[in-house]
Amino acid sequence: MKTITKRSIVFLFILFFFAQLQAQKKNINHLVEIEIVPDHADWTYKTGEEVVFSVRVLQAHVPLDGVTVSYEIGLEKMPPTQRGKVEMKEGKALLKGGTLTEPGFMTCACRVEVDGREYTNYLNVAFSPFEIKPTQTMPDDFVKFWQKTLQKTGQIEMEPLVTLMPEMCTPRTNVYHVRLQHYRKDTYIYGMLCVPKSPGKYPAVLSVPGAGVKRVPPELELAETGNGMITFAIGVNGLPQTLDEEVYNDLRYGVLRDYGFIHLDDKEQYYYRRVYSGCVRAVDFLVTLPEYDGENLGVVGASQGGALSIVTAALDSRVKALVAFHPALCDVTGYLHGRAGGWPHMFAPKNALLNNKPEKIETSSYYDVVNFARLLKVPGYYSWGYNDPTCPPTSYYAAYNVITAPKQLYVALVTGHWRLPEQNEVTFRWLYKMLTEGK
Repeated sequence: MKTITKRSIVFLFILFFFAQLQAQKKNINHLVEIEIVPDHADWTYKTGEEVVFSVRVLQAHVPLDGVTVSYEIGLEKMPPTQRGKVEMKEGKALLKGGTLTEPGFMTCACRVEVDGREYTNYLNVAFSPFEIKPTQTMPDDFVKFWQKTLQKTGQIEMEPLVTLMPEMCTPRTNVYHVRLQHYRKDTYIYGMLCVPKSPGKYPAVLSVPGAGVKRVPPELELAETGNGMITFAIGVNGLPQTLDEEVYNDLRYGVLRDYGFIHLDDKEQYYYRRVYSGCVRAVDFLVTLPEYDGENLGVVGASQGGALSIVTAALDSRVKALVAFHPALCDVTGYLHGRAGGWPHMFAPKNALLNNKPEKIETSSYYDVVNFARLLKVPGYYSWGYNDPTCPPTSYYAAYNVITAPKQLYVALVTGHWRLPEQNEVTFRWLYKMLTEGK
């Protein structure tokens, strides 16, 4: 057995520390909390069915009387159709939310002032969510467009540069920084590769990132599941994963700010063309590894990564299973039809002047996850909550409902744009089983 170096111990301690810090953040509550509870335990109603919200204001977990709550109720991400104020009597108040006549999500948002400080909370409920239909259309040449794109990418030599990162390795897993040529000569994608140290053949998982310009950590949790797996966590902005944090910050708030809008007026030049094809390029690399078992390959991601999981599985038949958490880029044209659309909200009212143009709407149809979801042929496990302000659940269901491939859904109602440990446990266990047992 190989010994753990002092440097490795420090690295593992840092990882543990930040994991605990993030876990603590999830548990931090304010002194005053607004509790909103719908009258259906599953937060789900049929269209035309009335919803009633029970509201309490809790201070140190004790209900307050006599405080006044301001509330707004309406269709998710749309202007509220109800506004008002209600006083807490005997510790609570009831709000009649009305109903929706079309499938979708309703938001109840509340605000209260206690001791000069303002507190807010909101809650979404669903109306016939499995009947939500996409607003996005599918171009006639959608498949040909992506076949041509991938054919061009495939003609570029990868020229992989693989560098061992000793300080990141664990007793079970070697970690490497990888550079691959992609899209055109001297253009690259970068990622962190994990390979089990024990000799053998292993399934592989591509881990695709959420949105933003940041360093992507190695996907060690999955790599060390069961008997081990190969994992490859990639970035999508063409940046090495070893830069100083200051560099990512400068780009995040500089030239790569709102990168989801870059070249939206041209489907051939749109930013996500190199991103989507880059995910397939990462699969090209994974299947060349001598440790890969040659058959079992999955893809997993959240938010933008949830979108990329669906896209990659739709574009590449080598992918056998996918996991997608609260996927972005779903039914982005929802806003043009009076309802919530997916991140990056390019057609939301605040962006209407910039983006609500025919050529940009057309480009979006070649990149909308809804249209990739229509093409899926492999099993997928999907998971999200109802309270996501970043990627609205209306947009998730618009994509999920058109999937004809085998699918499973884990709804963690309370979650927003984050996920619970239970979601990871259930979905990662499923993915490991799919890639090791084929069922």
